[in-house]
Amino acid sequence: MPFGLTPLRLLWLGLAGIGAALGWAADWPPPVGGDWAGIAALAAWCLVETMVRRNWGALVTLPALALGLGCALPLYLFLRSRRVA
Repeated sequence: MPFGLTPLRLLWLGLAGIGAALGWAADWPPPVGGDWAGIAALAAWCLVETMVRRNWGALVTLPALALGLGCALPLYLFLRSRRVA
């Protein structure tokens, strides 16, 4: 596969795109409640694991959290699943 895009990585990228489209179409601001806890948990996990793995490119996930978990989580998994040199 070109650019190391395995079927699993393509799945994550596709889900991130769908999540971004749905997040963009959703009412703004996101509803208060469980979504905020999930966003905070994902942000903390991204920060900690990025520091451990030194995969600094995965930090682009944090701005994607503005579109919701449906975009940010698959995007993070896509970025995390690439081979780190």
